[in-house]
Amino acid sequence: MLILRCPAQLQLLEETLRKSLPTTLPVLGTVMTVARGNPASHEVLVDSWPHFGIVLTRLRPEDHRDPRDYYTNQLSVFYRDKAALQALLEGTEAVTQERAFQILGMQDGLDEAVQEVASARGLKVE
Repeated sequence: MLILRCPAQLQLLEETLRKSLPTTLPVLGTVMTVARGNPASHEVLVDSWPHFGIVLTRLRPEDHRDPRDYYTNQLSVFYRDKAALQALLEGTEAVTQERAFQILGMQDGLDEAVQEVASARGLKVE
């Protein structure tokens, strides 16, 4: 996953996400915040740039204090391709299985994808 830090990239991403409202709403707010100074220490990650399949926003890993605190480790996601979501959940450095986390998104299929990956790994999902 690539971390977007360049203001021009963040602005282009923001414009792209606005075209897909309301499903992009969970990530759009964070993208806007990061583009405008990032007072909350968040990151915006994409699988590729400029043609991305998935956007993930999260608190910077160095700001995570407790691996059991799923409020601190909150992830927001927007994906164009369900395969990109599966790949993200199955094994990337962006989503670590050593930490409790909650994932927010508004797209159909998100819950099923999380359940599938969790059951394949023998993990509990609430």
